[in-house]
Amino acid sequence: MSMPIAVLPSRARDDEGVAEGADPAARPRRRQFSAEYKLALLAEYDAAPEGVKGSILRREGLYSSHVTEWRKARDSGGLAGLKAQPRSPKRRPAQTELERERRRRERVEAELARTKAALELMGKAHALLELLAESADNTPPSTR
Repeated sequence: MSMPIAVLPSRARDDEGVAEGADPAARPRRRQFSAEYKLALLAEYDAAPEGVKGSILRREGLYSSHVTEWRKARDSGGLAGLKAQPRSPKRRPAQTELERERRRRERVEAELARTKAALELMGKAHALLELLAESADNTPPSTR
């Protein structure tokens, strides 16, 4: 049996775990790990026996790909390779619009070049057909 929402107690209607007034659709922030944390976790993970490695990852909320990536970074460049990689800054709306218009202009110019080539080809075909028509009019009929 279903009840209308108005009949349910107010607590049952509220979203559990979302503070009142907070934006429930707010984007979560990406976790960032310090180089020291990564090195300490790698040391603990490498020292752990086979059956315990999964529990370390679960405890920390990590995936084995994190360990693989951090290990490669450690082996290739030491501590410097484990620092957080800065992201490129977001483009301003004006830059985005400018890029979109540049791509549009390139498409239009390519279409214009194709159209010009097709018109030139049609002009040449028309001239050839005129020549053939004139020569057909000027040749005397064959006498066979």
